[in-house]
Amino acid sequence: MTAGAVGAAEPDGIDIAEAGGTDIAEMDVEAAAARSYPVVADVNVRSGPGTSYAKVGRVQAGTRVSISCQRPGETVTGPTGTSKIWDKIGSGRYVSDTYVRTGSNGYVAPRC
Repeated sequence: MTAGAVGAAEPDGIDIAEAGGTDIAEMDVEAAAARSYPVVADVNVRSGPGTSYAKVGRVQAGTRVSISCQRPGETVTGPTGTSKIWDKIGSGRYVSDTYVRTGSNGYVAPRC
């Protein structure tokens, strides 16, 4: 295997042989942040973690978004339940976690 190549049997694209001194828990958090998740219904993108922030875009149902980090904000009820977690999907771009199917009711990425 060449440097940087990842074996098919290794989970989450992590080359265990090249992990070196990196903390495995840290790698798990980084891997989770790099995953993409499906948006379950059309949702407005906001400049901050709440509906009072400016609308800066819209994401259509079925689109996959990458969550760089998450933070608490306004409590929202959406298709997947009620939550105060907001997902940062880009610079100054947040969506309510209740519109994203992450498979969890809690945080799946580092806090912003």
